[in-house]
Amino acid sequence: MKPGLLLSGAAACCSLFRAIACTGIALTAADGSYIQSRTIEWALGPLESAYVIIPRGEQLRSYTPCGTDGLRFTARYGVVGLSVVQKEFIAEGINEAGLSAGLFFFPRYGSYEPYNPADNDRTLADLQVTTWILTQFATIDQVKAALADVRIVGLEASSVLHWRLGEPSGRQVVLEIVDGKAHFYDNPVGVLTNAPGFEWQLTNLNNYVNLYPGNAPERPLGQITLRPLGGNSGFLGIPGDATPPSRFVRAAFLRATAPRRATAFDTVQQCFHLLNNFDIPIGIEHPEGECPDIPSATQWTSAIDLTHRKIYYKTAYNNTIRCLDLAQIDFGRVKYHSRPLDRVQQQPVEQILVEQ
Repeated sequence: MKPGLLLSGAAACCSLFRAIACTGIALTAADGSYIQSRTIEWALGPLESAYVIIPRGEQLRSYTPCGTDGLRFTARYGVVGLSVVQKEFIAEGINEAGLSAGLFFFPRYGSYEPYNPADNDRTLADLQVTTWILTQFATIDQVKAALADVRIVGLEASSVLHWRLGEPSGRQVVLEIVDGKAHFYDNPVGVLTNAPGFEWQLTNLNNYVNLYPGNAPERPLGQITLRPLGGNSGFLGIPGDATPPSRFVRAAFLRATAPRRATAFDTVQQCFHLLNNFDIPIGIEHPEGECPDIPSATQWTSAIDLTHRKIYYKTAYNNTIRCLDLAQIDFGRVKYHSRPLDRVQQQPVEQILVEQ
């Protein structure tokens, strides 16, 4: 592909991230398996998404705001990722060492160093940070040590991201870049959304100290008795809108109250069930009468089993869960390629034949 077309795709991807509202939830199974899951939202039309396979030894190069002349790097680890717009922009993925990484939109609160063409040989586009991390490193600590050697920039001024990194041990950190400085935060609640910053989101949870699972007790009020109108009254007051702070609160409480499942796949299924609560109906994203003809703003949902190196995903067009197993891929022989998440954007329906 010509550089001009590549940059056109990059700019389109930056523009689309203004409308992306992602939610991430991580869970650990009773057998110790660790799962990181998330949604990808895009409310302006069908989002071109694909799964991407990167072999060991693949020569890669980052974009810069001026062209395709950024950091060069060679894949040390094979990678499977889920991309947006084009295969270079992996939004979520895992490598054969079990390290997982994903990007989340972080508008107005993150800020990179100013772009300097003199530093192109170590300039890394924010939309390619996930690819760089997964192809280069096996641990979070290795990422931390290497980050000072690159200059992360946005491909346009409004493109600002932050990232979630996880290891099979269950360790998870959030990376945010503010005023050009990288900050890593351990993630004790196992969830992530967008802006404001991660520390603010943790503090904001204190506004919901009254929430608890189950039912609120009856209590007198003057001459009458107040009783719950239905189940789960202990969660009365949990925010239900789609803003990032509200989704963070909702995800944190749903995760914290979810029972621990026995196995990795049981937990993968639980992640999908939890994230069903974050499907964003397309009608709430636009003024009345201006909605695009797509099923949902939540265009795909993924769950990555870091322990067994498997990626599961479903889409707005096909809720069938599909799986990519890294153990079945020979990263020394496979070619660098991508394929659409949906071969056909249509929900399959199983016809039940009734015995006569």
